[in-house]
Amino acid sequence: MAIRINKKNKEFHLYNDQVSYIFRVLEKCGQLEQVYYGKKVHHRSSFKHLIEREPHTASCNMFEHDDTSSLEFIKQEYPSYGTTDFRSPAYAIINRNGSHVTNFQYIGYRLFQGKRKLTQLPATYVEEYSEADTLEITLYDYVLQAKLIVSYTIYNRRNVITRHVTFVNEGRESFYIDTAMSASVDFPDDVYEMVYLNGAWGREAHIQTVPLAKGVQSIASARGASSHQFNPFLALKRPETTEHSGEVYGFSLVYSGNFLAQAEVDSFHTTRVMLGINPFQFKWKLAQGEIFQTPECVMVYSDRGLNGMSQTYHDLYRKRLVRGYWRDQNRPILINNWEATYFNFTEDSILKIAKEAQRLGIELFVLDDGWFGKRNNAKSSLGDWYVNKEKLPNGIKGLSEKITALGMKFGLWFEPEMVCKDSRLYERHPDWVLSTPNRPMSHGRNQYVLDFSREEVVETIFNLMCKVIDDAQISYIKWDMNRNITEAYSLGLSNKRQGELFHRYILGVYKLYEKLIERFPEILFESCASGGGRFDPGLLYYAPQTWTSDDTDAIERLYIQYGTSLVYPINSMGSHVSAVPNHQIGRITPLETRANVAYFGTFGYELDVTTLSDTEKQQVKQQIEFFKKKSRLISTGTFYRLVNPKDNDHSAWMIVSENQNEAIVGYYRILVKPNDGYRRIKLDGLHPNKRYAVSGKEGHYYGSELMNIGLILNNNHDVRNKQKPKDFSSELFIITEIH
Repeated sequence: MAIRINKKNKEFHLYNDQVSYIFRVLEKCGQLEQVYYGKKVHHRSSFKHLIEREPHTASCNMFEHDDTSSLEFIKQEYPSYGTTDFRSPAYAIINRNGSHVTNFQYIGYRLFQGKRKLTQLPATYVEEYSEADTLEITLYDYVLQAKLIVSYTIYNRRNVITRHVTFVNEGRESFYIDTAMSASVDFPDDVYEMVYLNGAWGREAHIQTVPLAKGVQSIASARGASSHQFNPFLALKRPETTEHSGEVYGFSLVYSGNFLAQAEVDSFHTTRVMLGINPFQFKWKLAQGEIFQTPECVMVYSDRGLNGMSQTYHDLYRKRLVRGYWRDQNRPILINNWEATYFNFTEDSILKIAKEAQRLGIELFVLDDGWFGKRNNAKSSLGDWYVNKEKLPNGIKGLSEKITALGMKFGLWFEPEMVCKDSRLYERHPDWVLSTPNRPMSHGRNQYVLDFSREEVVETIFNLMCKVIDDAQISYIKWDMNRNITEAYSLGLSNKRQGELFHRYILGVYKLYEKLIERFPEILFESCASGGGRFDPGLLYYAPQTWTSDDTDAIERLYIQYGTSLVYPINSMGSHVSAVPNHQIGRITPLETRANVAYFGTFGYELDVTTLSDTEKQQVKQQIEFFKKKSRLISTGTFYRLVNPKDNDHSAWMIVSENQNEAIVGYYRILVKPNDGYRRIKLDGLHPNKRYAVSGKEGHYYGSELMNIGLILNNNHDVRNKQKPKDFSSELFIITEIH
C-alpha cells in the first residue's frame, strides 16, 4: 500500500519510490492542510514538526484568541474563499441564502487498492488493483447538508498522483456550484518558472516559459474546446531545470472543454497552482441527491528535468489512458486525399490515388471532406450524412469495397458536431443549433454547432453515422471539429441551467464517442479540430491519435511536435508528408526532411502520389519500408528532446528502445550558417557501457561517449564542398548495439 495514515493526528502520506505527497486535517476547523509535495521523503509516525504557524499582523483569523488561525497563511488542499483566505478558491458554492461561504469539515476517509472510473468522464485507469492506491477524503458542510469528496490516486511504479473532486447534495434544497477545480496545490515558495503550450491555428503547442511573478498568471479556454491557443496543461520548474535535470511539477487535465490553469503567487511567496473547468460561464445546479464530479487532474513530479516529466506522461497516457483495440497495435500508414483533391474528386480519381498508394506500400486510404450531401465547398451539407452519388455513384460501400480489394483499409471523414444551414438536418431541426434567442448567430466556415447537451441530438447523429459505417468496410474515422462555440445557449436547458451548457456539451461529445466505440470497437478514431484545436488527454481516452496541426510544413512541425511532446506520446501525434510548396505557408522542403519529421508520429501522406516523379516514388517506398521496420520502436520507445528549435537554428530529438539496444536520432538544420564549425549533439537514454554503431559513421561508440561527448556533426558550408548542407535539410542516425 502506497498510502500511510496517522489516524491520531489525521495525517496522510502518499508515496512510492519517487514521490511523496503529505497533507493533514487542521485540528480546529477540520479543513485540509498541504504539508509537502515533491521528491520522496522517509515516512515517519508524524510530520507535525513541519507545520508552520506564526501570528501575522493585520490578518483575519478563524478563531478568537488564536492569531495563527488565518487561512491566508496556511497552505491548503482544497481551499474556499470567504473565511480568512483571500486567494483564488478551488471551489465556490452559492448557498440557498445567496452566500458563498461554506464550511466543509473532515468526517472520514476511505482507502482502497485500484482506481475507480469517473462518471461520464475520461480518466486514467489500472488493469490490476495492485497498480495504484486510492484515498478518498470526505468533508461535510452541515448547513448545506452536502459532501465534498477529495479523491487521490497514486500509482505505485509511476511518479503520478491523480486528483478529482465529487460534490454530493444530501439536503432537500438545490444549490449552485460556481467553481469546481480538479486540483489545488500550495507550494511554500515562488522560485519557479511556469511552462505552458501556446499557439493558434497552424502553429499550435509552442513552448512558453515565464518566471512567476506576484499575482495570478493563467492560461484558459472559453471556446468550448481545449483550443489551439492553450493546452490544458502547465508545469512549474526551477529556473535551473533543463530538459535533462532539475525539478519540475506537471499538471495535466483530462478534459476537452473550457478549462483554467493558473499559478497565483501571494505577498508571502506562496504559490497556489489550480487546474480545472473554467469558472467563467460555468454554473451547475445540484439538486437533492445529485452529484457533480470534476475531471481528473494528473500530477507528475520529476527530478530528471522536463524530459523526465514528459516520459512519465507518455508512458501513462500510452498505456493507461488510451484504451481498446488500437492501444498496443501498430497504426497503419495512411494517405489522406484532402490536400490532393480538396472537394474536387470522383470515384475514379480517388481509386487512381489509392492504387498508386497501394503500390508504394501505404496501408490505409482515408477519404476526407466532400463525400456527402451536395458538399462541393464548405458552404453546405454538414449534418447530411448520406453519400453524394454524383461523386461516388457506388456509394461509400462500393468505394470501400474496391479499396479493400486492393489490399488496403478504408477510412472516412466526419464532422459530427456541426451543421450547415443548407442541409436537411437544419431545415428539420433549426432548434438543435446552439444560438441565443433574439440574437444574431455567428458562423465559422459557414457552419454552426449542434447542441450536444441534448440527448436526442447525440442519438440522431449516432444513428446517421451508424447507417454509413454499417453499410461499408470502414476501419478508420477522422472526427473533425472546425469551429468553436459562440452564442452559447441551449433551448433544451432551462434559464437557470444555461451555465451547465459548456460542460454538458463536452459530455455529449464523450457520449457519442463511447457509443460508437461500443458499436465498432475495432475502428481506429483520429480526433481533429482544424488540426490541434482539441488535442488533450480527454480525447485520447476515445481516439488514440490526434491530428496535431493542419500545418503540414516540416519545419513548422518541428516546433509543433516538439511542444506537443511535452505531454503527449509520439504515437498520439498525427503527422503526414505533404506536397511542396506547402499548402499552408508555401515553404519548399526536401521530401527526405518531410519524412524525417513525420516519422516521429503516426506517419502518413497527404498529397497526390500520382504526380510524383519516379525518383520521388522510389523515395516514398523506401520511407514506408523504413517506418514499417521501425514502427514498434517509434511507438513504444522512450522519447528525448535534445535541441529546442525555438532557441536554435537547428533541432534534434531521439527515441530509444526499452532495452537500450537501438535508437533513432532526428537532426534538422533549419538555416545553414556560412563557414560554420563542428557541432555536437549530446544524446540521452543509451546504456553507458554498451557499444553502438552509428549509421553513416565508421567504428563504434560507447553510450557514455555519445551522451557525454556527443554525436559530432559537420555543418561546415565550404564553397569547395560539392555536398553543401542546405536550409531545411535533415539527417536520421540509426544507432544499434554491437554485440
